[in-house]
Amino acid sequence: MSDPRIGLLAFQGDYEAHGKAFARTGIASITVVEVRRLSDLENIDALIIPGGESTVMGMLLERFGMFETLKTRIEQGMPVLATCAGLILLAKNIEGSGQTRLGVLDVTVLRNAYGRQIDSFHAPVQTNIPQIGTIDGVFIRAPKITAVGKGTEIIATHQNETVMVRQGSIVAATFHPELLPGAPLHRWFIQSFLLQTRG
Repeated sequence: MSDPRIGLLAFQGDYEAHGKAFARTGIASITVVEVRRLSDLENIDALIIPGGESTVMGMLLERFGMFETLKTRIEQGMPVLATCAGLILLAKNIEGSGQTRLGVLDVTVLRNAYGRQIDSFHAPVQTNIPQIGTIDGVFIRAPKITAVGKGTEIIATHQNETVMVRQGSIVAATFHPELLPGAPLHRWFIQSFLLQTRG
């Protein structure tokens, strides 16, 4: 059986930082590939949707004919790790915005809820994942999750605010775990959604 292939949605944003995070996990039995066209979606087992500009990513998914295929694959259970703008792109509801979104994650989000780039900050994030515990959250023009649907589990908080959720095989964070030195979330994602399923 071939190694799991993790795709990085590589239109724009910090997808390269995610690639480096996967390298820092030291897990050799994965292959990381950049996704820019419809054919790239056919040969991946999981997808990373990075931070960046959610409106641009949504527009480009439509322009390159990838939108419906990606939505279907996620609905069929393909594991996804989304951060910051990636969370917005997945969200079912975006406060005050009619922008294109995949709508596969039952949350409501508020864009740029913490302010501009200059208002970025680090803060402790408490997860309920035993292998991870408390980590340093890097919030950069971060959205807020203002409502969570019944089928969506809160898996991390900051000052009692929801900052990371899980719905089936979707994991989405308002912060940037790809910037953490040990890449603990990326390691957990691989072990939980890719390696175990291939047991």
